Amino acid sequence: MDKFEFMHIDMDAFFAAVEEKDNPALKGYPLIVGGKSRHGIVTTCNYEARKYGIHSAMPIFMARKRCPKGIFIQARMWRYKEISDEIMEILYSITDMIEQLSIDEAFLDISEVDMNPLDLGLYIKGRVKEETGLTVSVGISYNKFLAKLATDWNKPDGIKIITRDMIPGILLPLSVKKVYGIGAKSSKKLNDIGICTVEDLMRLSEDFLIGMFGKAGSEIYDRIRGIDNRKIEISRERKSIGSETTFEDYITDKAILKSYLLEFSKEISEILLNKSLQGRTITIKTKDEEFVQHTRSKTLIGHISSSEDIHKAACTLLDDIKLDRRLRLIGLTVSNLTSLDIEQLSFLD
Repeated sequence: MDKFEFMHIDMDAFFAAVEEKDNPALKGYPLIVGGKSRHGIVTTCNYEARKYGIHSAMPIFMARKRCPKGIFIQARMWRYKEISDEIMEILYSITDMIEQLSIDEAFLDISEVDMNPLDLGLYIKGRVKEETGLTVSVGISYNKFLAKLATDWNKPDGIKIITRDMIPGILLPLSVKKVYGIGAKSSKKLNDIGICTVEDLMRLSEDFLIGMFGKAGSEIYDRIRGIDNRKIEISRERKSIGSETTFEDYITDKAILKSYLLEFSKEISEILLNKSLQGRTITIKTKDEEFVQHTRSKTLIGHISSSEDIHKAACTLLDDIKLDRRLRLIGLTVSNLTSLDIEQLSFLD
């Protein structure tokens, strides 16, 4: 009999769902949450908007082209954090063995919880619905990879258990993109050699995957065979906070690039303040039309957290970059993080 040790919880279109909860008149319409300016990016969107091909991290101007009649609203991180805290309280009433991945997503170790896993999942869904009015999807399995995969299986408002006897059959038809550890770049590498599904991936030897992906190749080899030995990480130290976007059209105008950096700075600052963090190292990432990636960083004398300070530092870095080629991507990251309790110096000082 399977021992289901892991449960994965993921809120459904969380930011958009909170906005619909607070303003029911928004329900039924394509709703896009993110920066309101033309150079902002989509933070999340509801399922009506996703029918138009809109997704997280898409530039707002592109989302407007795809859905001109969509409702575009500014993200309210403070409000999402309030609801997130309510949901986490529900989870902590069940177990302390929780790994919170983000504001709307968490793993639970349920190995010591004295309740049938399916009943537990339904209980959590019911309490979240009753206390917040929102829906949550739940995945249950004997390891983290499969629990998270189960959560995505029948969103929104879904629940699924993946058992040992389903492996590897249930995985075989899936795209390689569904395998934890295979991102867009790795997926393309595999697609380029004719490997598109997990079934294709199963035909490759472990040595081949190690040669292609290094140590991660061995983990991928095990993962598609239902093996994932990762445990719950109760204390997660966030090393950096960042945001990036890929342009629909190539850009060389630094004024436009700085407007993107301003949107990123606002988003990053909001996350830092909600987590009572500040950072010292500012990094800009660019990718040009030839797909060549460059990064430039600066470590400040003091820590910063305000959007003004982050943007000022980012623009200083951008001004030092000579743009010989058109850019297709820009990103901004704040790292070297510490608590806000430590004395804070303004970059502007």
